[in-house]
This record gives sequence, C-alpha cells and structure tokens, in this order.
Amino acid sequence: MSLLRLENISVHYGDMEALSEVSIEIQGGTITSLIGANGAGKSTMLSAISGLIPCSKGSIYFDNERIDNLPTDQRVELGLIQIPEGRHIFPYMNTKENLEMGSMSKISKGKRKESLEKVMEIFPVLSERANQTAITLSGGEQQMLAIGRGLMASPRLLMLDEPSLGLSPILVHEIFGVISRINKLGTTILLVEQDVKAALQIAAWGYVLENGQIVLSGQAKEILESDRVRKAYLGL
Repeated sequence: MSLLRLENISVHYGDMEALSEVSIEIQGGTITSLIGANGAGKSTMLSAISGLIPCSKGSIYFDNERIDNLPTDQRVELGLIQIPEGRHIFPYMNTKENLEMGSMSKISKGKRKESLEKVMEIFPVLSERANQTAITLSGGEQQMLAIGRGLMASPRLLMLDEPSLGLSPILVHEIFGVISRINKLGTTILLVEQDVKAALQIAAWGYVLENGQIVLSGQAKEILESDRVRKAYLGL
C-alpha cells in the first residue's frame, strides 16, 4: 500500500528549476533509496516533502491525504520525519536531552519514555553516553544520535539525508545495518544516499535522480545491476 506519493512536483529557486515534474511512490513497510550525484535535487525533494520549501507544481499525498498545502509541523504530527544531512544535533545539550527534543509532537510526547527505551536498545552506546555533551561524541555517535532523535518522533515515514556522510567504512556498515533493523521494526524509510551500492543493497525499490528529474526507477536490485548506474555511479 502506498504511504507517500509525489505526483509531478516541481520546485524552483527563483528562476532555477531544481525539480521538474517528479513522481515517486513509496510503499508502506519498505526501504526506498533515492540516489544521484551532488546537485541532482535529492535534498530538495526531501525538503519539499517535509514542507520546508514549497512546490511550484504538483501534489504530495501521505496515506492518501493531500499534504502539500500543510505546514511542516502538521506533517510532523502525521508521522513524516526528516533527518537532515549534517546531523544538526544540539551540540551543548547532552545525549538524553537531544533525544527528548525529538518527542515534541502531540503523539510522541505521550510515548517519550517508551521511545527512549527503544532508542537506547537500538543504540546501546547512546545509553552509555546519556549524560555526555553531544558535541563531544564521535561522528558515528552523533549520527546515531540524529537517527535516534528522529525515532523519538514516532515516525511512520523516516527520511534520512546522507546518513553515511563523513563516516568510516566500518561505521557506514554499522549505520546501514541499523537502518535495516529500524525498517524491520516497522518504520517505512526513504533513504537519500551517495553510497549507491550500500543504499540499493538494503532497499526494496530505488529511484535515480539526475538534474532534477527521475531517470530510472524499479526494484533496487535491478537498478544496482543496470549498466547506467554501474557506469555512472560505481565506475564499472
């Protein structure tokens, strides 16, 4: 069943068209990966879905309800949560305080204790660092904190923007393992990622975005094996 659907959306920054009549569909309970080079429009798409920037054309549906006319906070209340590129944690709050900041919506406030226990179970290191100032955490720990904060909001759809950015290969493997586990626990995921191979290996479905347009879509395994992706993104 479709959880999120974009129908021919376009986004402009002034006279520049960042997205051009983009249509995608995300099935509930799955991982969908959106891949593309820097500047392709991936982050713009997430911002449009979240309501951070307006669409100049097209429609966005979440659980079959049109939401492109809703402000960002109302989309959050529906369970549509974005974890931005660069983590954007609160550096001088401790780990626990950062996590609690993720549960400010009406729905998530009532589940704060339960959600905190769940996040600590998924990320044991955050439990160990509960009283440690966030700025002193390692890069990998900060990324776990950003994901954990997103989970505190009780997401129905969790959108992750470049979660592997700046991490070592070992930590990248760990983060992608966590993303798979979160999905298996029932959260639908839209993953924006430049590590094409890793992103498509854990996804059920994939989209390739180039110059603001979807140029390829299908089962993730088929996209990973396509000549276009192998040549353009994997150097094969």
